[in-house]
Amino acid sequence: MGMPDDQHGAGGPPHPDGTAGGGPPRGRESDVPRDQEGVPGGAEAPGDGSVGPEFDLSNVLRSWPVGGNGPTVRMVRLASGGRALQVRLELGVLQMSLEGRPDGRRPHGADSLLEWHAARRDAHRARTGSDEGFELSGKECEGLREEGVQVYHRYVALFALGEHEAVVRDTMRNLRMFDLCRDHGASHADRTVLEQYRPFVTMMRARAQAAIALAVADARGALAAVDSALAEMRLHFDAHGPHDGFDRSNEANLLRGMRDALVPRLPTSQRSELEERLRRAVDAENFELAAILRDELRSLED
Repeated sequence: MGMPDDQHGAGGPPHPDGTAGGGPPRGRESDVPRDQEGVPGGAEAPGDGSVGPEFDLSNVLRSWPVGGNGPTVRMVRLASGGRALQVRLELGVLQMSLEGRPDGRRPHGADSLLEWHAARRDAHRARTGSDEGFELSGKECEGLREEGVQVYHRYVALFALGEHEAVVRDTMRNLRMFDLCRDHGASHADRTVLEQYRPFVTMMRARAQAAIALAVADARGALAAVDSALAEMRLHFDAHGPHDGFDRSNEANLLRGMRDALVPRLPTSQRSELEERLRRAVDAENFELAAILRDELRSLED
């Protein structure tokens, strides 16, 4: 199950196979009163089993054509007063809620499957004093992964619109889901399958955090977000391989490019702060961060 390349995420979470969870969400259609024939109340059922023209989306699709240089993502105001995110696809329009699950569902009455399973884990921990014995079945992990794909599509679209705070929220949410499956999946596959996508999600989080900092002219904050993400990636590749994965990673290379662009924007007084951060990193034996800080100091010298 592949994902798009870097522009839309080499290494995003795997696509669901489309068969679980009862198919795609029905959206607003499910709120329309229906008679026993399955058509809107008061409407006459056509002989071919189709619904009426009030469901025709042709005008919507014609007003938002595919191709050219036009936007493929937009924010829309709902009749309820809230907002939703829309993505124009070749065969239609995808609409996502901005809060909770993108499909608007509330599994088990919770905001998401992630929140529900995390609450189960927390209750088990409170009852037993540890996480020992708490386990997520293969089906439960699959449901979490499918939910994560929805969130992935939302944060990629949000990034295109510059909604960086929401991107940070959603990327951190998916990283928490990765952690939950890694720590409690019943099978080795469930515990490890998502780890290949961790660098991409970490990169997207860092890009959004850096953009938030740069919006208020905080180059130091932007650099700290990039440094932290690079240190996390180095630890990830040290743990999971390949041995040269960090050096060859597209995600790490993109962040290194960001760092190279950010360092010259720091005032000269930042040199002493970088040197102090390097000293603290070495004292704490955080050698991954120390290596990154040394590179930054060399860039200042250049």
